Amino acid sequence: MLFACLWLSHLPAQPSYRPDSHQLLVQMEQNMRKYAFDIVNAPELVDRLRADSFFTRSLVQALKVPNSFSYHFDSLGTISVLYAPDSSFRIFTWQLMRDFTFYRQKGAIQMHTKDGSLELTPLYDFSPFTDNPVDSVRNNEHWIGAVYYNIIQKTYNNKNYYTLIGYDENDARSTKKWLEVMTFDANNKPQFGGRYFNYPDDKIKPPQPAYRFCLEFKKEANAKLNYDPELGLITFASLVSEVGEPSEKYTLVPVGNYEGFKWVNGKWVYQPVIAELDARPNINPQKAAVEQAPKPLFATPKKPKNGL
Repeated sequence: MLFACLWLSHLPAQPSYRPDSHQLLVQMEQNMRKYAFDIVNAPELVDRLRADSFFTRSLVQALKVPNSFSYHFDSLGTISVLYAPDSSFRIFTWQLMRDFTFYRQKGAIQMHTKDGSLELTPLYDFSPFTDNPVDSVRNNEHWIGAVYYNIIQKTYNNKNYYTLIGYDENDARSTKKWLEVMTFDANNKPQFGGRYFNYPDDKIKPPQPAYRFCLEFKKEANAKLNYDPELGLITFASLVSEVGEPSEKYTLVPVGNYEGFKWVNGKWVYQPVIAELDARPNINPQKAAVEQAPKPLFATPKKPKNGL
């Protein structure tokens, strides 16, 4: 279950591997490109599954190369890799479609080790096996899958909190976007979720207590959800049902207003009305690649000037 490149942020300044290791990784990346492409674009399920299997095994072998953490894999356009702002880890995620009604996410976390050895934690998407994905803190074996496009690092009482922002194509009628706060336990293992989101209950948002935040909406709606570094807020689109039934998530569409969360004393505290200062696309990435096949799912990643 593993990895590679969408929007690269906070990259290590200089590669620390030897030149021969670099050339080996370049060759291994070239060998993985077709597999990465076919995971998303192959027309038949059996070919997508085969590509996913070959890609996963190939990537694990590449990551075993000493100091591979510094190698960015930035030509694998259908795979997302994000570095933590403090470069303590990076997380790889991608999605595999069975058909237009069912998607699974894959992923792994690679830690930045002092000796350049591989410390890797696979992520197993448990979404199909739970009726309540916001109900609890979860480990890597019970991860609620998403393809991540941003990581926000915050601190409280000298502890680091990493908020992962991602999407799940979900099914034929709706898309989900997720806010997931990740921490590391005493054994340096990732823990996903917690009571970090403070907001009043309504029929649009997940019912409290919610250990992660989800925005689910009509497939074509493309509701915004991302961190705005200038405002210092997570901003997301206010939604309304087209048919007056907010419990039917596939009918929810943006209405032009924005809500948000502000980090206060170790929690994301709800902000009811956010004025959008401009129409910057960095508030939410467009997932245009899904609709532009057979082109790569994502463009060649570049470090954003103002965050994602």
